[in-house]
Amino acid sequence: TCCDPVDATRMAALVRVSGPPNRSFLVGYPGISATMPRIEGQVEIRPSQGYSAPVAISLVRICLQRRETIHPAAENVAKRHLGTPRRETVDLVGKELLLYRCNTGKEAEIVVAMDLPFVLYIPFGRGGEEANRKIPPASLSLSSRTAETYYELVVTVQQGHTQSNRYAFPITMQRYDTLSTFGMYNKPEYKTAVSDNVVTLGMSLPRWSYGPSDPLTVYIRLAPNPDWMSKAKKVTVDKLTITIEEEITYNPEGDEPTKKINKIVKHNQPVKAKLTEAGYTTNLGLVFPSKSVRDSEGIMRREKPGFPLYEVSSFTTSSTLYKIEFFLCIKAHLSSARDITVRQPIVICPMDHQECKEVLDAIEQSAKDAAHVDPNRPPPRPTIIKASDKNALEALGLCMVGGQKKPLIE
Repeated sequence: TCCDPVDATRMAALVRVSGPPNRSFLVGYPGISATMPRIEGQVEIRPSQGYSAPVAISLVRICLQRRETIHPAAENVAKRHLGTPRRETVDLVGKELLLYRCNTGKEAEIVVAMDLPFVLYIPFGRGGEEANRKIPPASLSLSSRTAETYYELVVTVQQGHTQSNRYAFPITMQRYDTLSTFGMYNKPEYKTAVSDNVVTLGMSLPRWSYGPSDPLTVYIRLAPNPDWMSKAKKVTVDKLTITIEEEITYNPEGDEPTKKINKIVKHNQPVKAKLTEAGYTTNLGLVFPSKSVRDSEGIMRREKPGFPLYEVSSFTTSSTLYKIEFFLCIKAHLSSARDITVRQPIVICPMDHQECKEVLDAIEQSAKDAAHVDPNRPPPRPTIIKASDKNALEALGLCMVGGQKKPLIE
């Protein structure tokens, strides 16, 4: 052999995962089944000691893993230490892939380099087993880490009978099924509520998916009950309040789910008008708040590994340990009748309306490309350089000169 005569089974391997050139690991758009969302790349194994000391490899596997944690008490310093501890779940997303197994009868293959291509398909909501249909929720970390969803590619490398190591590489996951440009979110929503059978509050929302800095307009009508007109005419509309609420449900599938409601943005509209037979109509609007992804000097903030930069603090999402929903609340403050509230679910998307428009074109192209993808087709052939191969050192950029290893100059 051209490599050091060392006990390869004791040599730790250097493992890394690389994506396709000039491209993200993630191909396609999770949440959009037509794009066949998948992770493409290759596992690279090299010697970690002495540059050329061969390593023994028996087995290599890769999987996508989702870690979820909740700690509702983390917002409060006192509760953080006295309340319930952080809860965590770890789930396999899709299937684990076997990338390499040495020949039967051999404990391990002694190698100096291995490149093992892989394609991991992300469940996209249709066909197959139940586990493969559940679309994974987006990566997210709420403030104070009260709830978190985190993904990592986990490579398991077995070296001989006894040694097995796991290497984790963070990866971000986004969802694209809540884009405000989708037709299903652009159908008007109507809702009504009644106070004392005297006044009816009705609201109409032209669309119901919004992103950072998107304007939200709602049409409001207060109508008297014609059967109780004498009572209705005594009613005064003091003011109207429009609020967007974030409702976080911790442990939604468990025995004791807990809810926390945060008011994201609120607007008061003074009215001070008597209710007439014609009723009272108006339009109310507000802008969904956004969070800057740049620092005070205008430079993009650095992403935390595994978490994309979002322009919103949270968005509509649902996972095993927590669920985040948003509601538009309209409240009519009345005199001579009880106040009326209408609460309408809305969808909050991490992207603004303009960005959603731009992404749609890319999704269409990705769907066309995915039409030619066969999920049953095996990935490209692996490259395995054994220590016994004639030019094994060349794979590491080395060569033997006068009995010594030197950098290879071609």
